[in-house]
Amino acid sequence: MAPDRRTVIKGALGVGVALATEAEAVAAAGVPAGKRDYKRIATEEAWNIPEILAAQVQYATSAAAPNDSGLQMALMFSQMQALQEQLMDIGPGRLQRMDELGIDKQLLLLTSPGVQVLPPDLGTQLASLSNDRLAEAIGKYPDRYAGLLHFAPQNVQGAVREIERGMSKLKLSGAVVNSNTQGHYLDEPQFLPILEALEAHDAALYIHPVVPARSWYAPYEFRGFGGALAGFSHEVWIHVQGLIFSGAFDRFPNLRVVIGHAGEAMPLLLYRFDWMQSNADNHAGLRGGQPPVKLKNKVSYYFKNNIWITTSGVAWEPAVKFCQEVLGPERVLYAMDYPYQVSKDEVDAYDRMQMPAAHKKMLMQTNAERVFRLA
Repeated sequence: MAPDRRTVIKGALGVGVALATEAEAVAAAGVPAGKRDYKRIATEEAWNIPEILAAQVQYATSAAAPNDSGLQMALMFSQMQALQEQLMDIGPGRLQRMDELGIDKQLLLLTSPGVQVLPPDLGTQLASLSNDRLAEAIGKYPDRYAGLLHFAPQNVQGAVREIERGMSKLKLSGAVVNSNTQGHYLDEPQFLPILEALEAHDAALYIHPVVPARSWYAPYEFRGFGGALAGFSHEVWIHVQGLIFSGAFDRFPNLRVVIGHAGEAMPLLLYRFDWMQSNADNHAGLRGGQPPVKLKNKVSYYFKNNIWITTSGVAWEPAVKFCQEVLGPERVLYAMDYPYQVSKDEVDAYDRMQMPAAHKKMLMQTNAERVFRLA
């Protein structure tokens, strides 16, 4: 049964949707292009296609639907007409909004939960369709859009083929996974071919949040914390730390991962992560019930060599500069998180940030060009 309007609004507060009005967007335009020496490239900007939304709703309301929190998240978002209209517009309407906001280019990511909540064959088919649509939009507006291919991890071989096709044929700029796939993460052994394909095709992988898996979602759901207030960040923590402690970056040293929201606050705790790793009586104990893995480096090493972060939703100078200091200015990229978190002062806040001009240009433009091979 579809949720009522009150339930949808209540859920949205937990997930974190804050759509800007047109007036707010105009007020946020900030420094004109002629008065700055950098482009504004936003690197976590969501979009969707009608076919995926329809498939999610049909599956979620069918007798075959599993008790999956990501599928319920999709059903909730399907009720938000204004949000869906913004997500599905990757033409002139979005470009007009970008102009109002002062954004030169968007890196498009298929919104959560994507095809990962669908049956394997259907998910694979719709991932391919979305990638074709994305490539078409980029072809029409190459100076304004770039994008990351989507894939269905629940069909491993299909995912490998789609990564190859998206990078080689469609010339997309990397890949996005909306974190857990029906409770499973890419550090699990069955997904090794996907990590291998990402490295082989030089595809940076953006790990975007989704609500926690049903198996551990209840405390978040009860408190309304399933989204941006807590669940999103903790869910990405499990994915990223799982990759690190599985030895994925030792096995695939050129694998590149990008995470948003100021690294989901993980840069703040790098000292503690390293301490726990180095002072454990048995390093393998940090892997719990999984096969033991002895890492070649400290946790912080992988954050400084294999992981980049974006600032989506965190237009706060102390946090941005802290991440630049800890990880290096070359590892922090600007993102807005359109259309989920857009405020009238967000763009101006970045223009006002006090940092060396070279670091500002890296933040707003050149890091994105380098990581996602845009230049």
